[in-house]
Amino acid sequence: MHLNYARASQKLQDATVPSHIEKLIQHKTRAKSIEFEHTLQSLWSGYGSIDRYTLSGCAMPSVIVKHVRLPDAKRHPRGWDTDLSHQRKLKSYQVETCWYQHYAAECDAHCRVPAILALEKYGDETVMLMEDLDASGFSLRKHSADLQDMNNCLSWLAAFHARFMQRKPSGLWSVGSYWHLATRPDEFNAMPTGALKDHAAKIDQLLNNSAYKTIIHGDAKLANFCFSATGEQVAAVDFQYVGGGNGMKDVAYFISSCLNENECAHYEQELLDIYFQHLSHHLRRYQPDIDASRVEQVWRPLYALAWTDFFRFLQGWSPGHWKIHGYSQQLADKVIRDLT
Repeated sequence: MHLNYARASQKLQDATVPSHIEKLIQHKTRAKSIEFEHTLQSLWSGYGSIDRYTLSGCAMPSVIVKHVRLPDAKRHPRGWDTDLSHQRKLKSYQVETCWYQHYAAECDAHCRVPAILALEKYGDETVMLMEDLDASGFSLRKHSADLQDMNNCLSWLAAFHARFMQRKPSGLWSVGSYWHLATRPDEFNAMPTGALKDHAAKIDQLLNNSAYKTIIHGDAKLANFCFSATGEQVAAVDFQYVGGGNGMKDVAYFISSCLNENECAHYEQELLDIYFQHLSHHLRRYQPDIDASRVEQVWRPLYALAWTDFFRFLQGWSPGHWKIHGYSQQLADKVIRDLT
């Protein structure tokens, strides 16, 4: 997770192309020459890097390589260096590989993702060779979003959810999202005692057992969306935590990545209206037999539960996180009142 295609602050000089990566790129693109340009970002906890390579003598000016390598020493930025954490990360890359092999090609212009060119294993290394979205017209990254930007991203999420509505997540996470309760026992144990901790399992159960399951992105923050030069079109990256669930988990997490406490409260209903308008439109395109109004009736009340579920995770994972604020607490309090 935590993939961001922002340019690294300094281009690496005199970097050589690893021979196995050079051979793979050459085989797939027929490039005459291949040069390492720069590292876009290191993967979370030192598990590799995302690199751009420039090409000449072929149709593609550049490609992206997501190069997963096991670290010599585990070094989680927030101190969660456990074997469980390590195994979760390993599975996340297996899931992402499966996603690109078996699902990504079904995404069209309405839920654009990078095309995968090759997936290879070299011992403990995994190499994902993919389209460079910058070269394909999605070169803009945003650190903040206005309502139009959010509208465009919510349309992407709605199209994605509609496209995979009622699809079993075979080979993916059975429950998508990186904060899923069953995969985060350490963070749950670190939570302070109280009503939220007491009701965590019930909240998780209600989310997981809701009708109209789809495949969710699982890490749909603003940083994982790439915008066209005009900002009107978007593509998404980073599918390590893609899996089953209801769309409110993606929507709540996305909104939380864009707005502060006061903005969340002010725009909540407007943004939910926007999402469900897009979902209705895209369901007519992809799944005309599914009643969009019924999906909204089931999903809309789950927004508060989805937000509270992520809030629960933050309580244990990073107690000082900026998303632990009054709006989050207010939603959690309402959810707990309703459950009791």
